[in-house]
Amino acid sequence: MPGTKSSFLDKVLGRINRLDTAGLQSVLERLARERSFLETLFNAVEDGVLVCDERGRIIYFNQAITRLLGLQPSAEGRPIWELVPEIEWEKLRKADATGGQRVVRHEFEVQYPRPRFLRLYAAPLDDQGGGASGLALIIHDETEARQKTYEAIEAERAQALTLLAASLAHEIGNPLNALHIHLQLVERELKKLRSAVASAGGALTGTGQSGGTAQSRARGAEVNLTETIDKLQQYTAVAKGEVTRLDYIVTQFLQALRPVAPQFKPTSLNEVVTRTLELLQPELDNRGLIVKTKLAPHLPLAPLDAAQIQQVLVNLIKNAMQAMTKGGTLSLQTGEDADGVWVSVSDTGTGISREQLAHIFEPFYTTKKKGTGLGLMIVQRIVRAHGGRIDLESHPGRGTTFRIWLPLQERKPRLLEAGVRT
Repeated sequence: MPGTKSSFLDKVLGRINRLDTAGLQSVLERLARERSFLETLFNAVEDGVLVCDERGRIIYFNQAITRLLGLQPSAEGRPIWELVPEIEWEKLRKADATGGQRVVRHEFEVQYPRPRFLRLYAAPLDDQGGGASGLALIIHDETEARQKTYEAIEAERAQALTLLAASLAHEIGNPLNALHIHLQLVERELKKLRSAVASAGGALTGTGQSGGTAQSRARGAEVNLTETIDKLQQYTAVAKGEVTRLDYIVTQFLQALRPVAPQFKPTSLNEVVTRTLELLQPELDNRGLIVKTKLAPHLPLAPLDAAQIQQVLVNLIKNAMQAMTKGGTLSLQTGEDADGVWVSVSDTGTGISREQLAHIFEPFYTTKKKGTGLGLMIVQRIVRAHGGRIDLESHPGRGTTFRIWLPLQERKPRLLEAGVRT
């Protein structure tokens, strides 16, 4: 179907030879008003509008293009592939050569003036099928929509995992408890058996019998039985450790996938850091790690859920401990800025590679042999629920620093102002 043309322009072209000076001036004034109107309209829309001729040179763009692609007025007349190489002009040129009512859809990412995900619609200017008249490009910012899509997918995934975790906890929790109880009973019976063997050995020594061979055999049997008891206690301890680890995995599932709304109270971040270090100090000492703290004095109180922030610090500190060997340094620092407080956890471990950084907060992604891949997911969820943010800096071979920023003011729902009744 051929495109419709301006009825005003049709009338003007039909009688242009009969127009006098005043008529031509009136036509030009009206065309100038229409141009001004269209210019204002194009600059008012949020989508970018960019027009290129058949050679790919820019002949027009609106203000949204400046915001989306960073083009300046001096860009007019220059080839689009030089200024925006992400746009595949050769593919678009084929659509221009074909002409007609054809629309090309293309998605691409740009890093300048800031990272964005854009969607492009390109249509030939000649909709009659002649071709080689240039292209009109409509560029839409899909960054926010794409982020919402990812968040929706993440929410659906979390919901599915929540159902799985609830079922898993129910099916595994009871057998784990039973195993733990029976292993404790086995330990208790082994202690009784050890005491009985020791008592029997003492009674045999006190009899003073002359039968040296029989006494030697009895002592040999006692030694063998004691060694067997030692091995059984060792095996039992290993089994209890594995049961505890399984119970920890189930607990991590539930904490990650059953989020609890934070209970905000004015809290000292320094006190939370201090309590967390006191809790983990025995494990830090056992690993032979050096702890350095630099807590900002007179840190203002912030609306926090102390238990949840402590959970964040425990996960980060344990990750740091596992990344270091004996003699490594764990550093904790607090501070404040204009509208928030922050705490950083640094280690001198192996660091995180660039490839791992892209997946570090994904569920079940872990670089540890016995990790669940849920610790940092829990950290991210809690920080988001507090309206905060996480900054991560890592240097492979030199260490990693996590910095948690938390606002000083609790975010409240924004209400519409009441209308004025007339």
